Amino acid sequence: MFELRLAGSLYCLVVGVVFVSLWLYYDKRDNARNERDARKGTFHCIRCDMLYASTSHADMVACPQCKHMNARLRF
Repeated sequence: MFELRLAGSLYCLVVGVVFVSLWLYYDKRDNARNERDARKGTFHCIRCDMLYASTSHADMVACPQCKHMNARLRF
């Protein structure tokens, strides 16, 4: 039978490994999500005054509301 100290140490070790594993998983997932969002281009329609984002790498994208072609915003 395990001693109380050994069982407590093993329990703390297992809980620590689980927390570190979850932390690494969610950190990697959030970084991938942020990278994907950073690649979006922002556009402003000059006809209907709508702001929208697109994942297209083109410099001209049609507005989803009025279909007018607009240039990418430069910051």
